[in-house]
Amino acid sequence: MKTIASPQTLTSPTVAPTTIERVPLLDLRAQWNVIRDEARIVFDQIGESTAYAQGPAAKTFEDEFANWCDVKECVSVNTGTSALHLALRCLDIGPGDEVITVPMTFIATAWAVYYVGAKPVFVDIDPLRRTMDPNQLEAAITPNTKAIIPVHLYGQVADMQPILEIAARHGIPVIEDAAQAHGATYQDLKAGQHGAMACFSFYPGKNLGALGEGGALVTNNKQYAERARQLRNHAQSERYFHDEIGYNYRMDSLQAAMLSLKLKHLDRWNLARAFRAIRYEELLSDLPITLPKRFSDSQSVWHCYVIESDRRDELRTALSEAQIDSGLHYPVPLHLQQACKDLGYKNGDFPNSERLSSRCLSLPIFAELTEAQMQRISDALHSAH
Repeated sequence: MKTIASPQTLTSPTVAPTTIERVPLLDLRAQWNVIRDEARIVFDQIGESTAYAQGPAAKTFEDEFANWCDVKECVSVNTGTSALHLALRCLDIGPGDEVITVPMTFIATAWAVYYVGAKPVFVDIDPLRRTMDPNQLEAAITPNTKAIIPVHLYGQVADMQPILEIAARHGIPVIEDAAQAHGATYQDLKAGQHGAMACFSFYPGKNLGALGEGGALVTNNKQYAERARQLRNHAQSERYFHDEIGYNYRMDSLQAAMLSLKLKHLDRWNLARAFRAIRYEELLSDLPITLPKRFSDSQSVWHCYVIESDRRDELRTALSEAQIDSGLHYPVPLHLQQACKDLGYKNGDFPNSERLSSRCLSLPIFAELTEAQMQRISDALHSAH
């Protein structure tokens, strides 16, 4: 006899709720799954070596990364912040000196200047390239200016030719903050090849990220490299002999070995990000938002894919409701940070940086981001408009 469903069964079926998998801003687990087998071998090698701090693995990575950046010297350290600090120490910058940079960056750029007792001096960004505006640089130079730190923001190299020309006229060294620009190019030269020194971060979220913290200073100047190597290791000229104030900025061998492993994949990962940036342009070009620009003289590595909108917070809420993560890089420019209050800047001093900070919205971008995930992001943004 056929069983007839009760009205209750028809109107209230028992169905498992559908779970929508969240789209992360960066999927480090997906990256880990690509390298898991190789990584386990690396773990065993470092464990067997017992050389855990600044061991042979660190020297190997330094040689590999210098070669990859097309520079002569690489000094591995524990963080990108430490690399910036050592770069300023190599130039003997200290109290009474000024260092010019931009307010639209992560605060570590300014920390390094504070660490040596110098004063950060800001110039605004170009609103299209979103990096230091060379047209505003020269007016900020004073007799106390001892270095210029352009920041390669979001994976885009700053407009280095005019910056270097201005710096050369005044005899001021340039330090590249390349923390977000591993492999990015400008006029066919990679980030790290332009200034007297360049500093990279290997924080896990970077295009080349460690399993913890890491950083590097690269240069073609052997004297800078030798001084940085001493300073990172308690300023030892030889074991237990210390010629000046130094630091414990050594890189862990495990991080170095993992970076060597990931470096083999980095060109492919950067290319995958570039393809996804192009796909975003195709999906989002009809929306009333500002998309990041591409420049004929440069190749970005798309560390962040940052759109701009006057309705930024509404769009971020819409993405969150659609189970999509987003980010803000960066919501408060440095000149308006409480920690930098002593510099005397005020709201309105750097309008391009302030405008970007109020409108920026970072969308998910990583090598493993799928077409289906990008369609979901596009759909959510279109629905919000």
